Parts: sequence; structure tokens; C-alpha cells
Amino acid sequence: MSQKRSRDDYKVAWICPLEVEQIAAMEMLDEEHPALPKPPADHNVYSLGSINGHDVVIAGLHQPGNCPAATVVAQMRMTFPNLRFGLLVGIGGGVPVETDNGMIRLGHVVVSKPAGGHSGALQYDHGKARNGYFERTGALAPPPAVLLNAAQALAVQRARLDVDPVQHDVRRIDTTRRRLRRYQYPGEQNDHLFPPHYEHHRQGSCNTKCDLSKLIPRTSDDDDTFVVVHRGNIASGEMVVKDALLRDILAQQDGLLCFEMEAAGAIADFPCLVVRGISDYCDSHKNDMWHGYAAAVAAAYARQLFFHLPVDEVQRCSSNARQTASPSFILPFKLPEVNSVDHFVARHEEIGRLHKELKWTGDRQTVILHGLGGMGKTQTTIAFAKKHRDDYSAVLWLDARDMTALKQSYQRLAERIVMETTSVTYIKNALSNGDLDETVSAVRRWLDEPKNNRWLIIYDNYDDVKLHSRSSSSENETGSQAGNKNNASETGSKAYDIRPFFPDTEHGAILITTRSSSVKLGQRVQLRKLASLEDSLAILASTSGRTDLGKDPDAAVLAKKLDGLPLALATAGAYLDQVATSCREYLEMYEKAWLRLQKEIPGLMAYDRALYSTWNVSLRHIQLQNQNAADLLRLWAYFDNHDVWYELLRAGESEKLLWLHKMMEDRLEFDKVVRVLCDHGLVEPTAAVGEPGPESQGYSMHGCVHAWTIHVLNTERSQALAWTAIRCIASRVPNREQDQYWIVQRRLLQHADRCIKIFDKGVVLEDNAWIFHKLGVLYSDQGRLKEAEGMYERALQGREKALGPDHTSTLSTINNLGNLYSKQGRLKEAEGMYLRALQGYEKALGPDHTSALDTVNNLGNLYKNQGRLKEAEAMYDRALQGKEKALGPDHTSALDTVNNLGILYKAQGRLKEAEAMYDRALQGYEKARGPEHISTLDTVNNLGILYVDQGRLKEAEAMYDRALQGKEKAWGPDHTSTLDTVYNLGLLYKTQGRLKEAEAMYDRALQGKEKAWGPDHTSTLDTINNLGLLYADQGRLKEAEAIYA
Repeated sequence: MSQKRSRDDYKVAWICPLEVEQIAAMEMLDEEHPALPKPPADHNVYSLGSINGHDVVIAGLHQPGNCPAATVVAQMRMTFPNLRFGLLVGIGGGVPVETDNGMIRLGHVVVSKPAGGHSGALQYDHGKARNGYFERTGALAPPPAVLLNAAQALAVQRARLDVDPVQHDVRRIDTTRRRLRRYQYPGEQNDHLFPPHYEHHRQGSCNTKCDLSKLIPRTSDDDDTFVVVHRGNIASGEMVVKDALLRDILAQQDGLLCFEMEAAGAIADFPCLVVRGISDYCDSHKNDMWHGYAAAVAAAYARQLFFHLPVDEVQRCSSNARQTASPSFILPFKLPEVNSVDHFVARHEEIGRLHKELKWTGDRQTVILHGLGGMGKTQTTIAFAKKHRDDYSAVLWLDARDMTALKQSYQRLAERIVMETTSVTYIKNALSNGDLDETVSAVRRWLDEPKNNRWLIIYDNYDDVKLHSRSSSSENETGSQAGNKNNASETGSKAYDIRPFFPDTEHGAILITTRSSSVKLGQRVQLRKLASLEDSLAILASTSGRTDLGKDPDAAVLAKKLDGLPLALATAGAYLDQVATSCREYLEMYEKAWLRLQKEIPGLMAYDRALYSTWNVSLRHIQLQNQNAADLLRLWAYFDNHDVWYELLRAGESEKLLWLHKMMEDRLEFDKVVRVLCDHGLVEPTAAVGEPGPESQGYSMHGCVHAWTIHVLNTERSQALAWTAIRCIASRVPNREQDQYWIVQRRLLQHADRCIKIFDKGVVLEDNAWIFHKLGVLYSDQGRLKEAEGMYERALQGREKALGPDHTSTLSTINNLGNLYSKQGRLKEAEGMYLRALQGYEKALGPDHTSALDTVNNLGNLYKNQGRLKEAEAMYDRALQGKEKALGPDHTSALDTVNNLGILYKAQGRLKEAEAMYDRALQGYEKARGPEHISTLDTVNNLGILYVDQGRLKEAEAMYDRALQGKEKAWGPDHTSTLDTVYNLGLLYKTQGRLKEAEAMYDRALQGKEKAWGPDHTSTLDTINNLGLLYADQGRLKEAEAIYA
């Protein structure tokens, strides 16, 4: 029984594209090893074993070609980080030329070796057309010296032996077994070489269809006791060469011995030796008779090389290759995600500790920088990164405050990698696909590259911790609901498990900053209060601009009073920078503030009291300088601490708060107020990341400062401020006609969450039902269906009480509840809501009013989902006629119904009519809303479904890719609209036989739908059913049974 091995133990890769080659490779192993777990991003299938003490990984390709070979090699190196080189073993087409070992014939072996100015392998179809001829560009790396030496040693040994060890190993394959008979030697009588100009025009074998009198006469080579091996240049390209004239032209130019299709892809980023058994002559007379024997001799030759590879030499190559980072993995030092202080002081001991714990050893190093809020974790990390930037090939900063922020950070990092390094195709493809999860996986794959082993990743602000101890083919067409529509995911909680976002490999360095003591993923370094008075004075001096504080005894007393708390020291310094007051005077104000807090909030911890006292001192000065700034601090308590911006506050200006009304009348006045808060160190501009949205940049405050605004500035909750905050948010919720409305909605979401928490804690609901209606729209659009339902129900209760059950505003909420129930699969309840809304609209506004027609459209959606297609068509026809009359044929509301008619026609099998509807809707949406609007993307998704039904699979895939890219960008990766398209891609891949990719899509869709809708929703069950069918198709019956259980 073989000893248990890990992925790190395997040093040599054996790559064989075809099944016939993989079987031959397996027959050459001394022993086979059990399979090992792989990263989720690795779709290869590996066979593991050993030959003469060398642990070997065997991998095949899903199809021949340089691109598949490059993909397999990249994933293989990610999973097995210590692979040093590879053997590319299989069959190839020979060039019938003379070498030192005679003429190349079928059943011979050709091995790559530098010759004639080439490296041993060249890509013959890669270059430029120049002045009427083709100029080849680029060069492939030569085989590693250890393999060239082994090949030479084997040649010397074979020349001196009477029994050929290669032929001996060919006989390891028992050709008496029925399934292995194809590996028998076919015999010289089946080795046919015709002149280059004589083509094989008919189907059938050369023995019966070709003129055998045309054969080129050659001396007998009917000797199966010795395998003939030729060494020299091998040509690699994307096409199968079946033209003898072209073969000879190319071969003559570069002294080629063989043609194949994978070496250029594999060798581009991985040192390999190419071994090819000759199965044809690259002419039109190809046949499969020699495939088995050619694969066998190539595998036997490769096996013999392991007897000339010293194990310690392979291990030595492993350690040498990890000493320095490859230039292709070096990124310029930048920290675009954070704001750093101009002059960081103190924390020298902690920075030294970080340097010691994160020092590169070749193995993964992980450090947790833990400390209370305000201890300076982020700034300490910035200072460490700046000081030791040269120790790392790349310093990568990721915002880990929640899962969405982390994924977006990965996306921005991917953009940096593409811009600042040599082209990384898989990252570029992930970005172009617009799939956030795919982009995260692609960056992790880049970090897993064996030569990319000197990076440092910083996961900053991981404070919301959750660490665990993990066929129906009804595509998801996207209908258009009126009033409010769409889709799902995300819960309100920000807590998540960070570990799935780590690279899989065991190299590199990881630094996590956190307030939580439960993060125990590595070596802990704790930030405590500053122990040194000199360090405290240095922070005071740096932030105040007063360089002589060391001579002021009152400054020392103040520093001691602030108890070594960096945030408190920085706040005091910012105050001293703004006001011409002495440290003694500041100390007196601080002590008074301390005593007041002790009296007002007797249970406050000393740590918080010290911080709060400094902010209270600053507040008094702010009140004197600009009362509006002080009032804004109080109002901020009712928003999230991150990203408050001008347009958000302007949306809620009210005469009830005169100060806010006056402040927001003029943008200059707002900027003046915020500048006061920035000058006192309480607020800072939100770090600019990504493309600018449609509204202005925001401002953020430290979480500890935000806690002070809540617990001290608002000891008694102000209903006026709370309602103002929620009114700001609700008034700012954009409708779907606005440009980039989803970006504004996503900025609003965290503030809505904050306000809802406040209102759940007892603020009295007045007659502001419209606010909850708008929040229902926000949550529904962002896929938060449970929260949306709660908001709509509160809105309905308020509107029924204040306005009556038949008021049009009440009916609008009823219509939206119908939309929500429909999305949740509660169709009977949805129908009740729609019918009630329709009756009310018809009575109040008339049957042809657009509000009534919107509900008619929604009833059409419902009937279609219930299979009541005739009733659905009648509803759509009525809605479309009315909208075209009232709004015009190109109005987006009319186009919504046109899109829905397309879905209906498709369900009825009226595919041409469906395509016409989709085309009309798509053209109209693109003109009215642009190519990236959600409505446009919904129709693109639906066209993809239609193309599948018509058998136009490539066009369908293009539609799905476009829809997915746009939805990822607009909604994020976990929104139900995004998941609909993910699921559809899974169906398409299954139809195309791309089962691994289909499984990945189904898995992603299932996880998202279970989270958004629950395990019993019909869409979730459809996905479970199709995943089970996929398992069954793959013969994975136990897994299929388990998923159905």
C-alpha cells in the first residue's frame, strides 16, 4: 500500500491529450495513488502514481489544441504547486525524412531537442504577414536541462544494450485483453507512404481505395524488437496537417521531424519535453490503425526517462525555482483602496513583529492583526506595507468589511493585473464575462501560480465574522412587471466566512485586520494601547503640526490622559491644529468632558470614555465654528457610517429642519460644512474606487466615531432626525428610467438597513406610508424579497388607514405586492392582489389608464406562469393596444409588454413571432435605455432561450454571456436575475455536452436560489432536478439520489 501523499508531493506532470494516450500512460506506472481533493476552479481530471520513486500527475485534455493544453497546464500547476516540469506524451504526424537513425516511419518516436537554431519545439502558425510572406514570431522555451540529460543518457544506454528497455515497456500493455488490442504493432504491411502530390480522395482504407503502385519504395523496417527514436524539432499548431505538400514546405524551412497540436500551449508557461509516437505522415492518407501502437511507444519511452532522472535533482529544481518571483508577477506598489495618514508614527515594535511573522519562507504565512476599534490597525498595516514593499512581488489590498465589498475589491485587483502585467488571459476573460465570482476565482488562480509565490494580500476590516467548523429544463425567462419588478438574493447580515476567498496554494503571505477575537486563522499580533509616552507625543505632534510638544510638560500630561489611544490622540491633535489653544487648556476641556460623560453615561467603559471625551471637546469647537456641521454629526447617527453624499442629504431637505434646508440649498455650503468635520478628523472622503457613478463622491466616518454619534449625541432618539434620514433614503430611490439607477440603489441599501433597524426599535410610525413603499421598491429591486414584503405590508397598512383601500396610491402598493408574491411563487395570493388593484384602477381611473394597463400586463405574466396561455395572451393584447394608444409604440412600458408577448409566443411554439417580438423590444430598449440597462439585458437573456430552441447554440451562448456580464455589473453575482441567466447557461452547456461547466453553473444557481427564495421554491426545485439529471447522466447515481432525497 502506497504512503499517503499530498498535492505538494508531485513534481512531474505527464500530459496526454487523447484517451488512447492516457490509457498507455496509466499502464506505465509502477503504482497508482488515490485521488486527492482539488480546488473548485480546477476542472481537470487527474490520475496519480509513481515511476521509479518519482510522483507523477497524469492529465488529459477535453479536446486537442494549444488553448486547451494551456488551460490544463495552468489549472494543473495551481493544484499541484511543486510541479517542476512536464512530459507532453502522445501521438503525432511524422515527416518522412532521414535522420541519424534512418528514415522516420510509423511507430517510431520523435523527441524534442534543440536543433538548427530552434528550441526543439516551434509554433509554425504564429506570426505576421509581411510583404507577401509569413514571418514567424516568438519562440518557445527549450526542454529543461534535466530532461535533455535524461534523454541523452537513455540514448547512450540503449545503444549499448541487446534488449531494448523501451520495447520491453511497450509490452507492459497486455494486448491479449480485448480492450487493449489496439496497442498491437500493426506491421510494416500497413505502413503506407505515398508521394506528396498523390491525395486520398475516397472514403475507406488505402489498401482498398488507393493505388498501391504509387507507394514510395523503402527498405524493410519490420523490427519490433527495438523502437527507433529520432530527436530534433517538433512543430506545434492549431490545425491538423493533412497536406503532404504543406508538410514538406514547412519541414524543409525549419528542419522539422514531427507535427502536433499541444506543445505550444503547454510550453508557453511550463518547461516540457515533447515525446511523440508517429501515427501518420501528415497527409490525406490518415487512418487510426497506428494510434494505439504509436501511443504505446511514446509512453514507454517517457517511462524510461524516469530511470535517468535522479530524485534529488528533481527536488533541487523545486527549491531553486522558488527563490524569486517571476517579473511577470510583479505589480507596482499602490494602495488605491485606503486613505493613509501623511506621517505615520509609532507602532515600531508591532511592525517589526509583522515583518518577522510574514517573512518569506516558501510556505504560506498568515497573520491576524487584532485590536479594538481606533487602535490604528489599518494605518499600522499601511505603514508595514510601505516599509517592506520590496519584500513582496505585489502588495494587494482588499476591503473585507463585507462579502460584496471584498468581491468588488477582487474585481478592481483583476483590472490592475490586466493593466500592469503581461497578459493573463483567464483574468481578462473573467472580466469580459462580467462574472464577479469568476473574477475572484481567476485572481485566486493567478495567486496560485507556482512562480507567483512572493505576494502579500491584506484583508482589511474583517469585523463581521462567521467562521464555520460546508429534468425539467424550464429556462428562466425574464418578464417585465409594471410598477416594480425583479429579483433576489442577499440577507441583511454582513457576517461571512473569509476563507473561501483565500488562494488555495500554500505560498505567499496573508495579513488580516479585525476587531474580532474569534478570527484564529494564523499567528496573532495584537494592537494594544501605546505603551510609550514618546509614541503618544509623536502622534499628537504629527496631527497638530506642533513640532515642539516634546518640550511642553502639559502635552505629556495630555498624552497620558488619552491613555495611549491612537484615535483619541489623533482627534486631539486635529483640534489643536484648528484652534490656537494650549495643551493645558485642551486638557481642562477634556477633563470636564470626561466628568460630564461619567455623570450622563455612568456605565461607559474607560476606553470609550477617553475617545468620546476627545470628540466632545471637538464638538464644542465645531458648534462655535459651524453649527450646521454639529447638526450633521447628530443626523449622521441615523445613516450608515460609510458613504454619505450630497444628493442623498439634499433629497430629504425639509422645512422642519431649517438648518438642513439651508445647508443643502447651496453645494458650496455643504462642502464648507463637511470640510469642518474633515479638519477635525471626524470625517474623511470615501476612497474613490472603480468608475464614478451618476452622483457625487461620498464621505465616511470611523466606526468608533459613528458609535459616539449614536450613543452620546443622540442619547435620546430624535424622531425628527430619524424620519429625516429615512425620508432622504426613500426620496432618493430612483426609478428604472434613470441612468445607472442600480448604482444609486446599491449605495442606498446600507443606509436603508440602518434606518430599518432604528424603526424596528420603536420609533412611532406616522402617516409616512410612501416611505415604506419606496423602501419596498428598493429592497425588491435589489433582490431582498423578505425585507421588501415587510416594507410593502407596512406601506399598505398606512395607506389604507390614511387614504382608504381604493386610493390609487394604495392600489400601487397592492400591485407591487402582487409582483412580489409572483416572484416568490405565491401565485394565488398574487392573483388576488392584481385583481383587487385592477378593479380599483378601472373604477378610479378608467380601464385604459396606464396604471390599469400595467396591472393587466402583470396579470398576463401571472396567467402565463400558471399555464393559462390564452388568458395571458388576451391580457397582453389588451395591455399593448392600450399602451401604444396612450404612450406610443416605442415607449418602454409598451416594450415591456412586447417582451412578455415574446415569452408567451415562445411558450406556444410560435418561434418566429417570438423572435420578432424580442427583436422589437431589444431595439426599442437599446434606443431608449441603452445596451446595459436591465430591461435590455432581460430581453437579451430571452433571445438566448429562443435561440436554444431553434438550435442556434453559438448565438444563444453569446446572448447569455452578454446578459450575464451586464447583470453582474448591475445587480451583482447573487441577484436572482443574474442567477436566472447562470441557470440558463447551465442548461446550454449540458446540451452542448460541456458537463463540468454545466455542473458549475447549476451549483452556483442552486446556492443562490436557496438563499434568495428558499429550498421549496419552484425555481430552486427546477435547478435541483436538473442537477440530479446531470449526475445521473455522468453515472453518479448516489449523488443524484442524495440531491433528490
